[in-house]
Amino acid sequence: MPQRLILVPTEMERRSLASILAPVLEQGCRVALCGFGPVAAAARTAQLLADHAPERVLLVGIAGSLDDRLAVGAAYRFDRIACYGIGAGSGGEFVSAETLGWHQWPGDQGDAPIGDLIACGPAGGTGGSRADLLLTVCAAAASAEDVRLRKQACPAAMAEDMEGFAVAFACRLRGVPVDVVRGISNVAGDRDKSRWQVAAAVESAGRLALQIMAEAP
Repeated sequence: MPQRLILVPTEMERRSLASILAPVLEQGCRVALCGFGPVAAAARTAQLLADHAPERVLLVGIAGSLDDRLAVGAAYRFDRIACYGIGAGSGGEFVSAETLGWHQWPGDQGDAPIGDLIACGPAGGTGGSRADLLLTVCAAAASAEDVRLRKQACPAAMAEDMEGFAVAFACRLRGVPVDVVRGISNVAGDRDKSRWQVAAAVESAGRLALQIMAEAP
C-alpha cells in the first residue's frame, strides 16, 4: 500500500506534474486522478482510500486567487478548507448549511460532525508558502460580482478551487490526514486565459508538494 497518495484533479495537471513528481514514485507514493469538481472528487477519493489505505493524502492542482496576497504563478499550502454553495438561496441571499443549523455530516459511532469547514495539514512548515482558507465551489467565479459574493459569504477565503473540500471530507471520514496544495493560475473571476499562468502554477504546486513530502516524518 502507498505511504502517501497524491491526488490530482485533471489529466492536464497530472501530465504537467509527472516529471516533477517522478522521484517520489520510487518512495512508496502513488499519483492518481480524483476527478474534476466536488462530486467526482469526493466519490473517487473515497474509492481510492478504500482501495489503497494510504497513511496520508496530498491534493495538488491549480486554483484562482480571491486575495491579492496570493501571487499568480505561486503555490500555497492551505490550513483550512470551506465549501460554498451547499445551503439555501443563491447570490446575495445564499445561506450556508451550517448557518442554517445543518451539519453536512452529523457524525456516527463517535465521529465528530462535519460542517462547512475542515482543517487540514499540520501547523508549521513551508514558511511563507502557507495560506489560510481555501474555498471549494461548484463553479468557478466568472466575474468580479461572483468574487464579491463569495467574499461576502466567506471573508477569510483566499483562493477558490473545485475539489479541496470534497477530498478533505472523504479523508476526514476515513481518519486519513490530508494536505492541500494549490498553484494560483489566475485571479478568480478573470476568464481571460491570456492572463493566466497555468504552467507556472502547476510547476510551483509540484515543487511545494515535494517540499511537503520531504518534511513529513
